Amino acid sequence: MDDMSGPHLIRGSVALPEAELAWRFSRSSGPGGQHVNTTDSQVELRFDLANTEALPAVWKQRALERLADRLVDGVISVRASEHRSQWRNREAAAVRLAALLAEATAPPPRPRRPTRIPRGINERRLREKKQRSQTKRGRSGKDWG
Repeated sequence: MDDMSGPHLIRGSVALPEAELAWRFSRSSGPGGQHVNTTDSQVELRFDLANTEALPAVWKQRALERLADRLVDGVISVRASEHRSQWRNREAAAVRLAALLAEATAPPPRPRRPTRIPRGINERRLREKKQRSQTKRGRSGKDWG
């Protein structure tokens, strides 16, 4: 393989396992010059999420659940064809996959602790509501002669 710019980190010290990435190159649709139909510049990067040993078990479980609708037989694939050079598309695909896995393996957010509303604020709100309703009742034309 040609020199990629270092391992793509997912989170912490966990990186995309270079050995488990399957690359596929095909002709890219879209703009380009005379050379475009002869170079395979679209990149498809596949990663077998179900059978990988590179991710901690907890992460793997989380990712399998969160990416369930994107997986085909436990494999996740990412495409990139926005650049004309294959190398830059490979970079883009790897970065995208790393970001996807980082998001999918992130720990769930902490549960929200409901805040208590101070009594004074609640009472003030109710007072203002009453005042408002008085004002509006005063506007009805019942008592006018």
